[in-house]
Amino acid sequence: MSFGEPEGYDEPARPRPLGGRLRPQAVAAAVCLVLGLGLVTGAVTGSWLAGDSGDGGARSAFAEAGELWHSVPVDQLFPATVRGQGAGPGGADRTWTRVAVAPDSDCAGAFEPLLAKALDPIGCRRLLRATYTDATQSHVTTVGLLFAKADAAAMTSLAGRFEKEGLGRREDLMPLPYAEKDTVAAGFGARQRASWTVSVLTDAPVVVYAVSGWADARTVDEPEPAEEAMESDATSAPAQAGLGHEAQGLADRVERALRKNVGPATEHPS
Repeated sequence: MSFGEPEGYDEPARPRPLGGRLRPQAVAAAVCLVLGLGLVTGAVTGSWLAGDSGDGGARSAFAEAGELWHSVPVDQLFPATVRGQGAGPGGADRTWTRVAVAPDSDCAGAFEPLLAKALDPIGCRRLLRATYTDATQSHVTTVGLLFAKADAAAMTSLAGRFEKEGLGRREDLMPLPYAEKDTVAAGFGARQRASWTVSVLTDAPVVVYAVSGWADARTVDEPEPAEEAMESDATSAPAQAGLGHEAQGLADRVERALRKNVGPATEHPS
């Protein structure tokens, strides 16, 4: 394991407001200063998005995010307990408990061949995975973080392809689960997958994904992507069971934890 020692976890931090009030007598000087800082800040922000520090020395947020797999404790990326306020069907609250953490690894054999091929352009630096169950232990969900070797341009290109071609909704590109013996997820295999989501980030070299199923190891003949299973009029078995919400809810909150560990440069307002 390359994770640090486990630490506690709190709810995702909100972006912090910048700046403060100026005294009346300093307004004229402050205006000039703000204009100058605005130009500098704009240049630095552009450098973050491009994965370039701008001055060749400072570490960019994009690059920092790509190193989190070995610098951040497991409990900060995959908290032992995840609370999802309003994450369930009809805005119901959800609570997930971690039941398994996979040893960090490369991506060899971790994805279906077609998904591995689709992700190949960004490379694989490291893969982290954890599996959770809901409060009733009726459902199990594996959530993963693929840390890529790619720069911002390559991540943006792949994200665009996923969006344009609908790759994240294709059943033959569904992620694989992670099962562990002697846990409620022991029978969570490829044939038990019911719903899933895949998100290619553009401001960090990371792909966030999640795949859910029933904890009783039942097989699923017609899995459904989370985006469709979460629609109000969805009638499939995964949709009726809320498994789309399980996958999307956990993926969203793990992504928030990831951003929190990078800092304000990659935080998005809720």
